[in-house]
Amino acid sequence: MAVPAVPHVSDAAPVPTVADAPPPAPLRPRVAIVGTVFASAAVSMVILSLLGIYLARRADVINSGGVWIPRGANIPLPQPTMVLITLVISGFTILWAAHALRIDDRSNAYVALGITLLLGFAAFNQATYLVSRLNIAAATESGLLILTISGLWLAWLLTALVYLTLMAFRALGGQYRRIPDGIEAAAFYWISNTAVWSVLWIAIYIIK
Repeated sequence: MAVPAVPHVSDAAPVPTVADAPPPAPLRPRVAIVGTVFASAAVSMVILSLLGIYLARRADVINSGGVWIPRGANIPLPQPTMVLITLVISGFTILWAAHALRIDDRSNAYVALGITLLLGFAAFNQATYLVSRLNIAAATESGLLILTISGLWLAWLLTALVYLTLMAFRALGGQYRRIPDGIEAAAFYWISNTAVWSVLWIAIYIIK
């Protein structure tokens, strides 16, 4: 009976090394940021276009000797100012969160995200209270434009809160890349909302 050949040590399978590992998957294009930029631009154009109509009609009415804001209407200044201050502060905290995730400092990222969401809900609450205090009828031209612009901006802020909440849960679950495009996209969306509110604050509540 033939004796089977004993395999030589050199015939054994080579031990895999780090160099034999497959290369990492390429990073996806930054779809979230690109899509957010287009969405922010679209919403900004809608609101600012309505604001342009508002300013043009206000100038026409005032130049013709009419009254733009109906008598008895209330256009307060403290509430919109507090909304602006709150949003400006939250802009810094959301940038803090994005930077913390970029350097993999998750503890600071969680704190920054929590503060940003708290400030965002505070701004939303104050803005809804402001709309309830306007006391301006939608039957008037000025009232219709002010309420439409304010309602669209509030809807934008609400979507920004939902967007940031989803990205925050994603970060809490550890689902973020080396480049945290989710939080950076939410930050761009958030800061765009703040920038548009600063324009509304001057055009509607300061100039009146």
